[in-house]
Formats: sequence, structure tokens, C-alpha cells
Amino acid sequence: MSQYRSDFLNTLEARGYIKQVTHPVELDAYCANGVPVAYIGFDATADSLHVGSLLQIMMLRHLQKAGGKPIVLMGGGTTKVGDPTDKEKSRPLLTNEQIEENIAGIKKAFEPFLTFGDGPTDAVMVNNDDWLSKLGYVDLLREVGVHFTINTMTKQETVARRLNNEQPYTFLEFNYLIMQSYDFLELFRQHECRLQIGGSDQWGNIVGGVDLVHKADGGDAYGLTAHLITTASGGKMGKTADGAVWLNADRKSPYEYWQFWRNTEDADVGRFLRLFTGLSLDEIAKLESLEGAEINQAKIALANATTTLLHGADAAQDAERAASAVFGAGSRDEALPTTNIARSELEGGILVAAAFALAGLSKSNGEARRLIKQGAVRINDDLVSDENATLTAADLGEGDAVKLSAGKKRHALLKAF
Repeated sequence: MSQYRSDFLNTLEARGYIKQVTHPVELDAYCANGVPVAYIGFDATADSLHVGSLLQIMMLRHLQKAGGKPIVLMGGGTTKVGDPTDKEKSRPLLTNEQIEENIAGIKKAFEPFLTFGDGPTDAVMVNNDDWLSKLGYVDLLREVGVHFTINTMTKQETVARRLNNEQPYTFLEFNYLIMQSYDFLELFRQHECRLQIGGSDQWGNIVGGVDLVHKADGGDAYGLTAHLITTASGGKMGKTADGAVWLNADRKSPYEYWQFWRNTEDADVGRFLRLFTGLSLDEIAKLESLEGAEINQAKIALANATTTLLHGADAAQDAERAASAVFGAGSRDEALPTTNIARSELEGGILVAAAFALAGLSKSNGEARRLIKQGAVRINDDLVSDENATLTAADLGEGDAVKLSAGKKRHALLKAF
């Protein structure tokens, strides 16, 4: 039986999100009465979020569905410093232009999951650069710095590890905790926000914000963290051999996104259904009970549900159909990731290795050649064994396209124009 009576915390507990809570009884009462306001911060280190951030987005979605108001905090200001948490060295500093471009790209990821607007439970998006960049240094030291002790800050795991290993920990990075804590204070003042949510690696930063709200304004504030997700085999969630699984369609196509979830390890299916879909717990229990070859039905349900949430039902159906065509009948399908190439290039012939790099199936020609050596490269389902093999216009088939396959699970089309 759940220890919580609020719909929001009850849902998070039942689905397996919650790792730590600062004030469970008080937070439960806050979430059970009125409209709870909570935020999660996202630094703009790339122009898209990846699957690793999906857990936080789903928690904001559950908050809104339970009658709460989500705040999406874009870290335009904190990105200028770079979050040092769990990093063995300083992040490279981005320019203001790069940060603005990244924020514009990241914003796209939230629209399918949250309802934005001016209503009491509508989500809002704010940028901490709006207040952080306007703070005078002396003012910040006097208003915020007085509430933080070096004793506490150096006990944070990341700081202590760097210092013990005699690795540089810059004064710039040292200020990140203060800046993130000030975000909470600012959102408390502007939006009556009382809850910050994040991954468990952010626990120290979140507690810092909770304490600052209490010390500076005498306010009640709370923190909640989710488990950091790894796969059953110990891998990092959202990382594949091809790199990060991005949420933006221009970085990772709906088909590739669908395939990522379809390839979930058997032991992870039930957990991922609870964390990353809106399917009911009863339905998930039925899918989780499937054994043997039938577990593939649960994986398809997971892929369809996650892809529908992000890209829509039509994209999920197209991806499932494309996968069925590729893996079932060995044919081509237009829903596969497609890269265009000038017909004139094919008429002269290009290396198969270069075609694979162009289509994103390998990071370089050299990597593609290694795949050929391993017997993992096929053109139109025909095995390629020559590292110097070429692709020509004669290989084009239906739709002026040629199917490229790297192993059994990664496919793409190269289409002439």
C-alpha cells in the first residue's frame, strides 16, 4: 500500500520513479491540496535532449495529469558555467549564440508531453538567464552566498572526488550549486514553486535550493529525485553503439527511435513500460508476464507507446510497419531513415563505405570497412565482402532508393534525386 495519499506521489511511487524525498509528509500534503507547482531544470549543452532526460519529462507529465503545474526551466544562465556534477573535468564553455540555438532545439521535445498555456495547471517555460545574468556579483554574495558554507560544499561527492584526486575544480564550477539554488528561490518568488525534481545525481544541488528558500525567505520547499536509469546489463540509458538516442526527429528519426525501444532487453521491458509510457499498470502487468518469444509483443507495445508519445500514432504505426517489412519480408520501406544523394554521384560510383558513413550507419569510412570485414554490411539484403566495393545507379531499385543494412537491426535508405 502506498505511503502517499496525493495522486502525483502515489503515481510516481507505483511506477518506480522515486529515489529520495526531502520532506515526504509535508510534500504529500502540498501535492494533495490545491495546485502543486514543481520544476525541473535542463541545461542547454546540445540542441536536443536525449532519452536520458525522458524520465524527468515524464514526471512533469504525471504532475500535470494529477492537477499540478509544471515549470520547465531552461538553463540559459547555468549552461554558461556548466554543471560539474559527476564530471571528472570541466565542461567546455559555449558561446551565447550556441546556447540560444540549443534552447531553440530543446524546446521542441516538451510540446508532445505537456500542455503549455496561461491556465492554472498549464506548463510554462522559463530561462534562468533572465535573472542570473542580471545579478550583481556583490549582491549575489550578500543575498545568497551568506547561506552557503565551504564546509558543506566541499563534502559534495563530485567536489570531494575531484579534490581527493587532485583534479582541478574551478571557482566557476564551484558557483554552480549557488546558481541552481538561486533558481529555486527565484521560482519560489515568481511562481510560488515549492518543489524541485531531478535525477539522484542532483540531490546535493536540490537540497541546497530547498535550504536557500527556507533560509532566505522562510518558505517551505521540497526536493524529489528519481533513480538514475541503467539497463539490466549495466549500460547507460539512452546510449547505443551509434551514440545518444535524441528526442528531436531531425537527430533521430521516428523509425530509429521506435527501434531503440523495440530492442529493449527482456529484463527491462516492464520497468520501461512503467517509466516511459502512459499505459495503465494493469495493462503493463499483463505485458510483463509474457515469456519466451511472446516478450516481443511487450517490446512492440513499448516501442509503439513511447513513439506515439513523442512523434504521434501515425509515426509509430509507420515505424512498426517498416520494421515488419524489413525484418519479416526482407523488403524496403519508405519509413526507414532516408538520406538523399545526387544521382550524378551514383552514376560515377561511390564506395559502399562512404555510403554507410553518409547514411549515418557508421561514423566514418574506416568504421564501415571494419563492418564489411565482420560480414555485417548488406546492400539490398545482399552481403558485401569487398572493403572497396562501390555503389552505383544500377543498385537503385523501387523509388530510386537502395537499402543499406549494418547488422540485423540497423537499416537506412539512400535515395537518388
